[in-house]
Amino acid sequence: MTQPQESAAEVPVDPSGTAGGGRHGGELDATPKLGRTRVSGTWIAVIVALIVLVFLLVFILQNQDTATVHFLGMSGSMPLAVAMLFSVIAGGALVGLVGGARILQLRKQAKQSRHQPR
Repeated sequence: MTQPQESAAEVPVDPSGTAGGGRHGGELDATPKLGRTRVSGTWIAVIVALIVLVFLLVFILQNQDTATVHFLGMSGSMPLAVAMLFSVIAGGALVGLVGGARILQLRKQAKQSRHQPR
């Protein structure tokens, strides 16, 4: 026995031209929702970093006045913006070192607590 074929008049067609009612109630509506991925997060981070770098470049180009810097008995002169950039980098490195040491301390503590009997 063969099944009777559906005629074209029996399949609902919406104005956009999709069969089955399209997005508003047909079984053919299988549009997946896309979530965030690591790649999309990285792409956004790259764009933000480029914007920050452009602002940093503008800052450096607008602050070319020479400044005398004294550090640990040494002294020298360099553009003001470059001196400020070095100080920001040094501060960030210091925060990174302290934060990294704390993370290692917490990991060691968590590892020890996992191995202790309860």
